[in-house]
Order: sequence, then C-alpha cells, then structure tokens
Amino acid sequence: MAKRKVTHTTLPTFNYGKYRCISELILSLKVILEPPERLTVSQWAEKYRYVNNRGSYVGYWKNSTTPYMVEPMDTLGSPVHDAVIMVAPAQCGKTDALIVNWMGYTVGGDPMDMLVVNPTSNMSRDFSKRRVDKLLRDTKEVGKLLNNDRHSDNIGDKHFQNGVFLSLAHPSVSELAGRPVPRVALTDYDRMDDDIGGDGSPFDLAAKRTTTFGSYRMALAESSPSRPIEDPHWIAVAGSHEAPPTKGIFALYNRGDRRRWYWACPHCTKRFEGTFDMLRWNRNTTNMIEVADSTYLECPHCKGRIEQSQRHDMQQTGVWVKDGQYFDKDGKLVGQSRHTRTASFWLRGVAAAFVSWGQIVTMFLAAENEYDTTGSEDALTKFFNTDLAEPYIPKVMTTQRLPEHLRDRAIDIGERVVPVGVRCLIANIDVQKNRFVVQVHGISMGAPFDITVIDRFDIKKSRRTDEDGDYYMVRPATFLEDWDLIESEVIDRVYPLADGSGRTMGIVMTTCDSGGYSRDKGESTTSMAYDFYRTLKKRGKAARFHLVKGIASPNAPRTNITYPDAVKKDALSAARGDVPVLMLNSNLLKDTLHNRLDMTEPSKGLITFPDWLGIQFYQELCAETRKSNGWQKIAHQNNEAWDLMYYCIGVAISKLLMIDRVDWKKPPLKFDKWDNNPLVYAAPVAEKDDKTDNVVIQDEVMQPDTSTKKSWDELNKLWDN
Repeated sequence: MAKRKVTHTTLPTFNYGKYRCISELILSLKVILEPPERLTVSQWAEKYRYVNNRGSYVGYWKNSTTPYMVEPMDTLGSPVHDAVIMVAPAQCGKTDALIVNWMGYTVGGDPMDMLVVNPTSNMSRDFSKRRVDKLLRDTKEVGKLLNNDRHSDNIGDKHFQNGVFLSLAHPSVSELAGRPVPRVALTDYDRMDDDIGGDGSPFDLAAKRTTTFGSYRMALAESSPSRPIEDPHWIAVAGSHEAPPTKGIFALYNRGDRRRWYWACPHCTKRFEGTFDMLRWNRNTTNMIEVADSTYLECPHCKGRIEQSQRHDMQQTGVWVKDGQYFDKDGKLVGQSRHTRTASFWLRGVAAAFVSWGQIVTMFLAAENEYDTTGSEDALTKFFNTDLAEPYIPKVMTTQRLPEHLRDRAIDIGERVVPVGVRCLIANIDVQKNRFVVQVHGISMGAPFDITVIDRFDIKKSRRTDEDGDYYMVRPATFLEDWDLIESEVIDRVYPLADGSGRTMGIVMTTCDSGGYSRDKGESTTSMAYDFYRTLKKRGKAARFHLVKGIASPNAPRTNITYPDAVKKDALSAARGDVPVLMLNSNLLKDTLHNRLDMTEPSKGLITFPDWLGIQFYQELCAETRKSNGWQKIAHQNNEAWDLMYYCIGVAISKLLMIDRVDWKKPPLKFDKWDNNPLVYAAPVAEKDDKTDNVVIQDEVMQPDTSTKKSWDELNKLWDN
C-alpha cells in the first residue's frame, strides 16, 4: 500500500518583536478578524469622524449641517450602483463628505482597498498632507489602524493593520491602468484632462480598475463644472433634469439618473429647486453690506419671501429628485426614473451650506463689475462654475459680428496721427513667412482703457539686394539682419499729434510674435526672434521691446512672463533662459477683445477705427469664431488685425505696462498728458534759408530734431516712473 502524502499548511507569520506582550498580539488579530459594523457612510461619519477645524467647527461630524450629502454618501455603499457623480459648488462640503468620509469608512467601517485621484501630482501631495493625514490624526478610529512601520505611511500610500491599502495618485496611464482596486474616487474632476494618453477619460480609465469586484465596485467623481457648453443654442426640455451638453463632470452627470435637490417652501409647502434667479436684493444701493443684508429668496410658486435664516430648516426636509420623477398634488414623489447603474447628483449654489445668499449676490455683482471695467468674462465664468455649479455660456458664443458693421463705426480722426486724449502708443508685430505685419494702437484713459487704431502697415522689403540692386523680400526665419527693420521702422517711429503743434509721440512698447511661419529645414523664426532681442539688449533698447506668444491653455493666467530654456545649452540653442517671453492666454484675451468690440461708450473700453482702413482690416477682425474649446480661425481668412489687437490688450494689462491699474489722476510719466509725457517730442526746429530770412518749415512727417528727443539712456531712467 502506498504511503499517503502528508501536506503541511503554513500559518501566517507574525513579527512578534513589535509586540510587547501577547495581549497586543491578540488585539492586532482582533482588528483583522473582527467583522465590521453594519453602518452606512453617513452613519459611520456621525459616529466616528472627528472634525478639528479651529475657527469654524470642532466636534464630531453632523449630517444636519449638509443634509444634501447624506444620500450621495450612502449611495457609495449601494450594491445596485457602480458609480456616483456629484456636481456641486464650492463651500458645500462635497470633498469632506464624499472623499474624506468615504476614505474613513473604507478603512475603519468596510475595509477595502481604495484609490484617490487628484488633478495633479502637487495637488495629490497636498491632499495627502492636508486631508488624509488630518483624518488619521483627528479621527482616532482610523488613525489607530495605520501600520507602525515607516514604509506604511508615505505621501502616496497608506497601509493599515486590517489589510487596507489607500493609494493617492494623479491622472496618468500608468496610475489609472494599474492593478485592480474596488473603490476609486476622483476629486476636482473638471480640472483633469479629458483624455489621458489617448486611452480615454480619467473616469472611464479609473472605473475599469473596479470591474472585477462585481457588486462591491464603486467609482466616484466630484467637481464643480468648468467645461464650456458645446451648443450655446441648447434648450432644456421642460421638467427635465438634463444638464447642458458639455465635457467633463456634466457629461458624467448626464449618464446617470440626474438627481436634483428640492426644498419645501415654508409658506406654501410646495417643493422646488433653488436657483440663483430666485434671489432678490436691493438694487438701489451700491453698498455691498446693504446688498447682502437685503438678499432673500422668492418662492417660484407663491412668491413668498424666504429669509436666509430659514434655509437650514428647509435643508432638513430637502429631498433628491431623479429625472422623470415629480410631486403630485398631495406632495408625493411619483414618476418613473431613469434606469442606470450611475447615481448622479447636481447641487446648485444657493443650497451650499457654507456660503450665504448675500455672499452669492455680492460675488455676482463683483464679477459683473469686473466685466464692465475690463471686458473680461473670467470672473463671471468662475462665479457661475465654482459658486453656482452651473455651466457658463460666454457672451461671445451668443453673438455674431460682420465686417461691414465694424467699418460703419469708423470715424475721421486723421491719417496716422495721434488723436487728442491718447496717452501712449503700443506697436504690435505679427511675423509671417515674407513680411512683418505692424499695427500701432493708441491708449486713452478709461476703465477699462480705450483703444484707437493709429496705423497698420507691412514691412516687406529687406535691405538686402540682388545683382540688379532690387531689394529682396524679408525672410524672418532666415536672416537676422531683416529683423533690424523692426528697430528702424517700428521701435524708433514717431507719429504727429493731432493738435497741430508739430509735436510727435514715440512708441512706449513694441511687441512681436516669437513664433510665426517656419517650415524651411534648418530655419527658425523663434531663434531669430530670440537673437534679435539679444541684439537690442546689447544696444540698450530691450526695455521697450518684448516678445509675445499666445497659448490656449484653459487654466493659464491671462498674462505671464517666462524665460524659455532649452535642454541644449550650447551657443546655438535658441532658448537659453535669458530671453523673457510674455505668454498670453489667447482664449481669455480674445473673449475680452470680442466684448470690447461691442462697446460704444467712451472710457469704457471703446475701440475706435480711422476711416482710412480698408475692408480687409475688418475682415481680419471677424476671421475667428468662438467654439466650446476656444477660438478657431476660419479657413482661408487672414486674422492679423485680430491677433495684433489682442496682443495689444495683453501687453497693456501685463506687468510690462499695467495700464488697467493706472490712476489716471496721477499717472506714471509715460502715460501722462502730452505736456508732461517724455515720449512726446517737440516740434521740428525751424530752418533758416542762407539767402533770405524766410523760415522754411520741415515736412510734418519727417523725424523731429534729435536735439529735442530724449536718448534711450534717458528714457530707460524714466521707465520706472
């Protein structure tokens, strides 16, 4: 008879050295083997989550503070859903409720591995320190479970005694396509790229990591919206909870059952969704304190006045209503909801617990005032997106403009002269394959400042000649000497004042596109632009010349000065960290320009055109259209006038000039009245004829006498004034 093979089972080994006694070992095993309590996420938070925010709130979590978060939190543990989407404004507690509470519950209440994804690596690191470490420190039921060894507690990973791995990451293919994990949370979703490495959206990539866990799987995405509406003419179906067509968090919301938060009016008891257009305030005062104190909400049913003090009680009886559901005459929720495994929630700004209605109104008025004074919609966009959790339709997407309409506004201000009221001149240059396109703008006082088109011309012929003595066309990508024409024809150019005094005005700042047309092998417009700047710097003229570059990044500041630095460090490298480049957020500045073109009131951002400009100029101003992803050039149309004018606005508001911050009662000398302005030069000196005593006056288009013109060294000394 064959002997039976004996197999030995290997038991888990324990590091007895880290325990001082057997009781500590038993307690450690208890943590691993003890079954979790049957609690929902919201119940666990009220029982165990300790909040230590000195100056605001210290104590255990209270669901009554943000009752609209109870249902989303509890849905995170639902076996019939595999995704939760939350669209909500700032100051509503969404991150604390949905991310931090869920993390605590995952570690201490229902142990499972979890991945939390932030938009960037820096934000992930900050989240680890400010959110996760604070949770471990303040909520003892979670903190005590953290492993004691140094490898278990770092920025990107937390390992716990019950076997839970908490990972913190940012969107990348490697991070989102790694090992399976049952729970994934993406915070501030709309600040992530729509496509990760060509593999799809961050949510879809993250959700794929949960698929092997069946009914235990859950993917969460929360954010305030920031994506523009794809179709500005979209109209919501009456009674529908559908969000406008956008990318990002709203696209995820539309996949789900589309729940919205409804209150019961304290007067008529009928339910409604609170929205910004229901707020009322005293419009006869400019005092923001009085505005805030007067703000209330008007019931859409009975027109009853609902005070801020009544909102907390209304919140306690609020309910989430799915798309397709409605309240019958008895107030009962009826109707057929959408069938989907995604639970999606949209909370409006007026329901946010940590911001009052008065604060919302004052933020709105401040954003409107910025638009009125600057022409920029940036503040309005942020208000609607961040504070109201609503998509914003840029004004530029709802209006259309024709070249002939702009031409009809042109007036007779003289040809290539400086009109009365212009305080400085800004020249802007666009680089093309075989020409420099120059546009000169006059800046007048105002809030925002007014702009007048002074000149427009092309520099086509170089100083290089062929065998016949004919001048070659300029080639900016090939010949550095062609760039010297910018110095003589633009930087040093002066224009006569319109007061008949014979005086002239010089250009305060010249900007030039640092890119441009470059397809020839071995040729680079950018390299030539950098080298030209270096040449001007050697000549002491760089203070009034700057390179610019437009970028379409949605999160970039309107203007920012950078110093490009190439990896290659030899003398042939174009970018060596020594040439400043003014980066311009093209979409934001083009939005501003578009809005300014509609202004007809002086000192409010008015743009004035001289009547000698041809129709092509106005066609160039209408050569781009606003799409959801930014401005796009119409095929086969030139857009130089459009680009050069937004360059002008960009440099004017940048650190180089800061014209939008000028106190026009006490302006810097370079923006002062003509009699005090160092860039206004005296009339040409009269010349006496040798044969007679008759005075011969020079032609007004000639350069003024150099004896009256300040040197570059003198101008540079006055620059800081």
